Amino acid sequence: MTKLGVALAMVLGGVGVALPTAQASQSSQNAAASTAVQAAENPYERGPAPTERSIEATRGPYAVSEARVSSLSVTGFGGGTIYYPTTTSDGTFGAVAISPGYTADQSSMAWYGPRLASQGFVVFTIDTNSRYDQPASRGDQLLAALDYLTQRSSVRSRIDSSRLAVMGHSMGGGGSLEAAKDRPSLKAAIPLTPWNLDKTWREITVPTFIVGADGDSIASVSSHAEPFYESLPTSTDRAYMELNNASHFTPNTSNTEIAKYSISWLKRFVDNDTRYEQFLCPLPRPSLAIEEFRGNCPH
Repeated sequence: MTKLGVALAMVLGGVGVALPTAQASQSSQNAAASTAVQAAENPYERGPAPTERSIEATRGPYAVSEARVSSLSVTGFGGGTIYYPTTTSDGTFGAVAISPGYTADQSSMAWYGPRLASQGFVVFTIDTNSRYDQPASRGDQLLAALDYLTQRSSVRSRIDSSRLAVMGHSMGGGGSLEAAKDRPSLKAAIPLTPWNLDKTWREITVPTFIVGADGDSIASVSSHAEPFYESLPTSTDRAYMELNNASHFTPNTSNTEIAKYSISWLKRFVDNDTRYEQFLCPLPRPSLAIEEFRGNCPH
């Protein structure tokens, strides 16, 4: 500080009075530049830095609103419910469409809506045209739902149409594999205790996280989830989690492991948010809730 600056400081009370300096100004400029660089490196980051606690929580940092979509107002699928972050100050969000399983409706997947949307996604839990639709049809309907979301829905301005994903349970999980095969521009797919007569998915390049259940007697992991995972190309980002003491219907009710790793997968690949890589790699270890976890780390 100059002699004049010292004198002024003494006049103003001496210690404890801070005067603007070139050094402070430069520090502020450096901090702003650092923030700008970080934003430029990943403009899709949404929400605060994650913790184990934050991704296990039943609600994330965003307040959520919802909108019902009548089957009469859409084509290609059976309507559904859109859950979305209420704020418009954080820019656009990635979106995920979710299909129920055979004979089920969107209510069986309703818990994913606010859970995922509160973490910074637009989520569309859909009804299918028929409760008996097979996986290929459910895959087409998931894609039709995404097209509706981004082109016609009331929240289309909140969505980044280049960052989309699919999820589904049982035949809906098989449908999510079909959708990933048919639309390689998708950023992520999450089949939950999936069922499909097709066992090989070598065409899929979309990052895919498959969830199986050790006690599944409808879509046993040995006949469905495991061969699906093993058939994915090793060049595709992929992971497989087998839940311990779980059944085919475990994904239909709130589940911490499914939510935790689904959020991490969507954040990592839909938002390209590497802050979530820590929860996927190194691979989670077996526990009371997880029978096994496989994957090709790092992503």
